[in-house]
Amino acid sequence: MIKAVIIEDEALIARELQAKIAAVADDVKIVETLPSLKTAKKWFLQNAEPDLLFMDIQLSDGVSFELFEHFDLGCPVIFTTAYDEYALRAFKVNGIDYLLKPIDKEALTGALEKFRRQAENQQRPPSSWQDLLKTLQLPGDAAPVYKEKFVVSVRNTWVPVNTKEIACILRDNLNYLHTFGGDRYVLDYNTLEEVEELLDPKLFYRANRQSIVHVDNIQSVKPHENQKLTLHLKSPAKTSIDVSREKAPAFKRWFDR
Repeated sequence: MIKAVIIEDEALIARELQAKIAAVADDVKIVETLPSLKTAKKWFLQNAEPDLLFMDIQLSDGVSFELFEHFDLGCPVIFTTAYDEYALRAFKVNGIDYLLKPIDKEALTGALEKFRRQAENQQRPPSSWQDLLKTLQLPGDAAPVYKEKFVVSVRNTWVPVNTKEIACILRDNLNYLHTFGGDRYVLDYNTLEEVEELLDPKLFYRANRQSIVHVDNIQSVKPHENQKLTLHLKSPAKTSIDVSREKAPAFKRWFDR
């Protein structure tokens, strides 16, 4: 059995890729799906490398090539990318396979066949990932790039929600995205921590374990004698969330800037 890991910050795209892999290769087992560079670094610190990596290039919190600066990975990589033909030629020159988004099953099958041939010949991927980084003109220390939109599922249809429309995200067994316009959608992420990593901390604040709030969604703040705070939100209407005494000073600095 081939153990594989997917690194992809769009949950729906990652799930779709996993389904397509299962459809064309019953000998490939996805052991983990990682939504960010941060979670990928943590995972590789705690786990042995897989037999194969499916890796998006530009993640919400950096460039995925940074993994090769932190870990001596020998596993082959199939990149998933929306980059232009120039970048794709760079992949070919360096002997790296790729899947152009949106991914089709024929291309996926071909990439897996190439992986199997390389595995049989015991070929390693290119050793100089920094050279590849320069070829693609993607700085390894690029500033974090936060998500511009989330893709949500509504009645079996994908709908984009721009991040600037998000008023707050509240957790109640599932993660619910609330917009300034009063709409509510389920976010396809397992934890609120995963969502928090994708949002600009200048605009969004993790108020407590169940909530992330946009700065412009705070209608008023009520301090209490025990130094806790209560935030009254614009959306959803008549919603209040609490900030603990321990987090209150940090919240004030964030809010009053």
